[in-house]
Amino acid sequence: MSSYRSLFRTPEFTPLFLGSAAQTAAQTVGGLALGTLVYRATGSPLLSAVSMFGPSLAQVLGATFLLSGADRLPPRTALSVIALAFAAGTAVQAVPGLPVGAVFGVLLLLGLVASLGGGVRWGLLNEILAKDGYLPGRSLFNMMSGLMQIAGFATGGALLALLSPRVCLLLAAALYLLSALALRLGLSARPARSGGRPSAAATWRTNALLWSSRPRRLTYLGLWLPNGLVVGCESLYVPYAPHAAGTLFACGAFGMLAGDVTVGRLVPSAVRRRLATPLLLLLATPYLVFCAHPPLPVAAVCATVASVGFGASLVQQERLMELTPDELAGQALGLHSSGMLTMQGVSASLAGAVAQLTSPAAGMTMMAAGSVCVTLALATAARRSPRPGREPAAAEAR
Repeated sequence: MSSYRSLFRTPEFTPLFLGSAAQTAAQTVGGLALGTLVYRATGSPLLSAVSMFGPSLAQVLGATFLLSGADRLPPRTALSVIALAFAAGTAVQAVPGLPVGAVFGVLLLLGLVASLGGGVRWGLLNEILAKDGYLPGRSLFNMMSGLMQIAGFATGGALLALLSPRVCLLLAAALYLLSALALRLGLSARPARSGGRPSAAATWRTNALLWSSRPRRLTYLGLWLPNGLVVGCESLYVPYAPHAAGTLFACGAFGMLAGDVTVGRLVPSAVRRRLATPLLLLLATPYLVFCAHPPLPVAAVCATVASVGFGASLVQQERLMELTPDELAGQALGLHSSGMLTMQGVSASLAGAVAQLTSPAAGMTMMAAGSVCVTLALATAARRSPRPGREPAAAEAR
């Protein structure tokens, strides 16, 4: 397995890494600012949760109509344009007096644009790294995401105490511009991985092909459902602790970082393959404690411990790549990303609705219980499935 240090000697890895880091920081600061802005304006846990995670709902439309572009567009151009679109959209959200309905309209558009981002980014990562480099490379990206979220939520919480949410949104827009610049100047002009023009028909065909394999189908469901339900818990941090939500988000990011380091670098491959289900159970179980309305210190510990379980996604992504032909890697990873983010948006909306009718703590408890049940059901189904090797795309299409 490649070392972390060797990854940075790989051409194009560093600019992709730095551009993604700036984008993650922008998402973190901007998301917290927007969630706070909407909650202050409406007092609604539902709208606050949807404002932070609602754009993910638009991912299902992108996965249905746009995802073929993940392999059929030049990566440098696609990633740069996506970052610029987010810079513009975030700046628009900072306009004083913008109606809440317009804010959600912008979020919908940004969600559609973002549906391409995961497939293009992770497809490019799979392309520029050697075969044994994807897992440590993705692990390093996840670690970066954890660190950026820790710093972003902590910084965002401090900035919101000093500045208005709209000023914080403008700072996030500036970070998106830095990301676009790093990607445009640092990446080479690679051609698209597949021929043909992006289209809805091509997206449907490839998605149907990816979905046709039962082992791949179960892997996708494992990547989407337990993770998404737990993000529903996280979406209620702002209404649960309005003045300390940044602390809870930072603790969760720290736990995610610890999980990614452990799974990505410290656990042997033979052991790692058996960890998906235990990690997914760890991801949800601590949130059951919220039924007792724990004080902030206990809630912070629960968020930290639970987020270690996000390391399960590395195990599941490794499994997905074993089951997927190389020429479909971009769309396969894009389908994973879009489906995961869509489920996160659905879960955030559901959790917000439950919190609206009951309490944020009750919403967290319900989503965590659902995640545990889904994880156990998928583990039972997976034990009944054979473990095939990777098949060529042409053979699968017959």
